[in-house]
Amino acid sequence: MTEDIYRPRDGEPGALEGIRVVDLTIARAGPTCVRQLADLGAEVIRVSAPNRLDLPGSDSHNLHRNKRSMVLDLKQEAGRSVLYRLAESADVFVENFRSDVKERLGIDYPTLSGLNPRLIYASLSGFGQDGPYARRPALDQIIQGMSGLMSVTGPPGGGPWRAGIAISDTAAGTFLAQGVLAALYARERTGRGQWVHTSLFEALVNFMDFQAARWLVEAEIPGQAGNDHPTLFPMGLFETLDGSINIAVLTGWGRFIEVLDAPELGEDPRFSDLEARIRNKDALREVVEAHLRQRTSAQWLEVLTAAEIVCGPVLALDETFADPQAQHLQLTRKVEHPEAGELELLRHPVTLAETPTGIRTAPPVTGADTRAILAEHGYSEEEIDDLLADRVVGADA
Repeated sequence: MTEDIYRPRDGEPGALEGIRVVDLTIARAGPTCVRQLADLGAEVIRVSAPNRLDLPGSDSHNLHRNKRSMVLDLKQEAGRSVLYRLAESADVFVENFRSDVKERLGIDYPTLSGLNPRLIYASLSGFGQDGPYARRPALDQIIQGMSGLMSVTGPPGGGPWRAGIAISDTAAGTFLAQGVLAALYARERTGRGQWVHTSLFEALVNFMDFQAARWLVEAEIPGQAGNDHPTLFPMGLFETLDGSINIAVLTGWGRFIEVLDAPELGEDPRFSDLEARIRNKDALREVVEAHLRQRTSAQWLEVLTAAEIVCGPVLALDETFADPQAQHLQLTRKVEHPEAGELELLRHPVTLAETPTGIRTAPPVTGADTRAILAEHGYSEEEIDDLLADRVVGADA
């Protein structure tokens, strides 16, 4: 590995160079999918409805870099005709309408695949494309509650707790991006596109992972464990003299006892093996924290790390980005926005050595690329002027 393996290479072609994506998504989950495709090098045309509100400010900047923007009124027949022309030359079409809306607008999978059999049509919804909840709207917090996540988050007996991020949006967007990539690979073999879809509900239930497996395999309903690992101990958050740190002692119990200078732990039958330590976790926490409170978090992190005990600090976001490892990994990139000025944005977290991900352009001003996109799709200047005059499309909205 070279020292500059994480250096910015935003100007180089990405793995999806030559792939054209038409993006009809709003809010966060759908745009998360498209952002990942854009960061991987795809050309993205973001299609926005006239006067339709979307996430503002930092949310928008974070989700829509590497895209171009046009405004298009799909409620007009002429607007749908424009979209059909875009779809005819696209590789991927991404939408997050409720299941009945795209059919009503005439932009559903059967319609667009009829125009372009090679099209990958990607859909993201709250609850899936059919079923009793298919037409219900959904948001992250609703899905956190219904997926079981809130029932296992927070301190024991504390009642349901929301996770601190919009996790179902990120999960669903990421899973949909994986599905699109798999469909593009399959198209190389078959020559045909296909419909790819997931939902916030499906994605977050899948993210329940080993907690879901505890119920499905062992018929155990997981409960809240707070800052402790739900099935292992000592593994969790522990108090020190001036705060708290995370510690995980899965192996090296003897080293941990030695670093703590707590020989009594090795002599106590309540803590003789992992199962015993789990059964007696409250008593073990009391002894461990009595020793940890004798030094600061920084002091403990130094000696525990030296002893190869897995541990880490608890950082606020400003501290996270100031951390030496975060600085080394160059987790952000800076771009110039025509209205907001310089923006610092999160880069894609996967490094591809030969076809790097990158942030090539700032998020677009809505409608800024309408004229150029229409011209690329065969519309004359006169036709573009007519579409603008009839408010079928918008520019620089």
